[in-house]
Amino acid sequence: MPELLDSAIDEELRRFFADARDRAGAYGSHYTALWESIEQQSSGGKRVRPRLVWAAYRGFGGSERALVTRVALAFELLHTAFLIHDDLIDRDTVRRGAPNVAGRFAARAAAHGGDARTGEVWAATAAVLAGDLALSRAHRELAMLPVDRACRESLLDILDRAVFVSAAGELADVVSTLDGTTPALEGVLATLEQKTAVYSFEAPLAAGAVLAGAPEAAVAALCRFGRLAGVAFQIVDDVLGVFGDPVVTGKSASADLREGKRTALIAHAATTSSWPAIRDRLGDPTLDDASAEGLREELRACGALDAALALAHEHVTLARYELDAAELPPALRAELGEFAQRATERVR
Repeated sequence: MPELLDSAIDEELRRFFADARDRAGAYGSHYTALWESIEQQSSGGKRVRPRLVWAAYRGFGGSERALVTRVALAFELLHTAFLIHDDLIDRDTVRRGAPNVAGRFAARAAAHGGDARTGEVWAATAAVLAGDLALSRAHRELAMLPVDRACRESLLDILDRAVFVSAAGELADVVSTLDGTTPALEGVLATLEQKTAVYSFEAPLAAGAVLAGAPEAAVAALCRFGRLAGVAFQIVDDVLGVFGDPVVTGKSASADLREGKRTALIAHAATTSSWPAIRDRLGDPTLDDASAEGLREELRACGALDAALALAHEHVTLARYELDAAELPPALRAELGEFAQRATERVR
C-alpha cells in the first residue's frame, strides 16, 4: 500500500510541475529553471506527510482517492517550501546529496558570467521565491477542494497553524545558537515540536482525519500523538546528522557541529563535565573532519548519544500511550504504533 500511495503523490507532483513549467515558459528561461529547481527539491523524500494524511483518512473510512491525494499534495508542497527556506536560513547549498535551489542558481549565475556576489544574490532570491511559490500552492490546493465549507475551513486552519507554529520554531532554532548561551533540554524539545513535529506529523494526521469526518476527540488524540512521535523522529534525525553515515543519509555528519546546532545531544552534553571542551569547538565554521570526529567521541563518552536515543524512545512510548488511550479504529492504531516505533530504528 505505501508504494501505491507514493506513486499517486509522485504522479500528482509530476502533473503539477509540468503545468507550472509550461506556464513559466512565457516568463523566460530563468523562471522555467526556477520551477525545475523546485521540482528537483521535492523529489527523493520519504513522503512521510502524504502517508500520514492517507493513513488517517483511510483509517476513518475515507475512500475518495483523488480527494485525499490533493490534501496529501498540499502537505508535501508545504514540506518542500520549508526545506527550501530552511536551507536558505542555514546557508546550505546541498540537499539529499545534490545542489538545492540555492545551489543550482548560484551555479546558474556563474554560468552566465556572474561573480561570487552575484551568485549569492541569485541563490537567495531563487530560494525565497521558490519557497513562497510552493507554500502558496499548498494553500491553494486546500482552498479549492470540492468539500463543504466547514471542512475546507478546518483544513485551512490546520495548515495555518502549521505555518504559524513552524515559523516560531525556525526563529527559536536560529536564536538558540547565540554565542555564550547554554542549551536547555526543555527549550530544545519545544523547538523540535514547533519547527518540525506540528507541520510534519500533527497537521497531516489532523487533515486526513478531518477530511474523513472523524470525531473531534479522535482528531485531538492524533494531534497529541503526532507531536510526540514527531519529536522522537526529529531527535533521531539530529542524531543521524552527527553520527549517521553520510552515504546513507545524504548529508554531512559534520555540518550540524560546524553550525553549532542545539539538539538533544548538545543539551545533554551541556549538563556534563565535558561541556567546556565541547562548547569551545561547537559552532566553529572551520571545523575539519578530524576535529568533528573528536567531538563525536566526546558526545559518546559523556553519554549524550545514549541519552538522546533514550529520550526518543520515551517519546515513542508516550505517543503509543496516546493511541491506546484514544477511541481510534484498531487498524489505524496499529499502523501508527508501528510508524512511531520505526522512528527510532531508522538509519536515514
